[in-house]
Amino acid sequence: MKSRTIGDVTVSAIGLGGMPLSIEGRPDEKQAIATIHAALEQGITLIDTADAYHQPGTHEIGHNESLIARALDSFHGDTSDVLVATKGGHLRPEAGSWAQNGDPAYLKEAARASARRLGVETIGLYQFHRPDPAVPYADSVGALAELLDEGVIRMAGISNATVDQIREANDVLDGRLVSVQNQYSPAFRSSTEELVLCDEMGIAFLPWSPLGGITNAADLGTKHAVFAEIANARRISPQVLTLAWELHASELVIPIPGSTRPQTIMNSATAATIKLSADEVQRLDVAADAA
Repeated sequence: MKSRTIGDVTVSAIGLGGMPLSIEGRPDEKQAIATIHAALEQGITLIDTADAYHQPGTHEIGHNESLIARALDSFHGDTSDVLVATKGGHLRPEAGSWAQNGDPAYLKEAARASARRLGVETIGLYQFHRPDPAVPYADSVGALAELLDEGVIRMAGISNATVDQIREANDVLDGRLVSVQNQYSPAFRSSTEELVLCDEMGIAFLPWSPLGGITNAADLGTKHAVFAEIANARRISPQVLTLAWELHASELVIPIPGSTRPQTIMNSATAATIKLSADEVQRLDVAADAA
């Protein structure tokens, strides 16, 4: 597994997105843990989660964090180099609804609760999940600055952020912003400007739904003909090709595909070994821009 960096931490070039393991349609716990273990066996050392990754309702808050903690604890190998990135500020109060809470006091308590569920004294990477229109952005990010200073979190990031919010967050954090987690895939290229800015600033860019989302990933090749064509010529899946294409966008890009089965994350991990030609990258860029 090739590596990349978030802040001063070296991680695998491909991460694992934990969300599908805990929301509606999730696998049973045995399969979920087997999926996480398969990722670790492939050399994946970045696992993405959030306290909001659970089925709707308040009784399950942090389900995915607790699941990941159990998986790491039961793994047969050394997990000391695994970076678990979690997030706070997004909520699932009931079926079909999402809400935001960027109140600084809430975020600080949410981070401490996440640390307890993960079984750690200090969270490796904590990200503000989604801006809250009711709270000034600088105030929300300011809570992360305090968490850094207090040692509750080791590194700070943001998610679902605009170019202006990336700059503002980095200023509030005194240059300590290490990651931006935005949606990015062949079907969703509106975060390209944020990706370019992260590349300029030396900030890791973590695409969420890098294969187009849980319900669309299987049809990626059908919806994007050029991706299917190049993948078929290389005898790899369109999904692996897509992850490889995203890796070629910048040395700071670290895709975090979700998975509910060991086989799919094992397949995704192979993307780090794919070297695309300049012509292939150009063709894929043009196809994605036209989508």
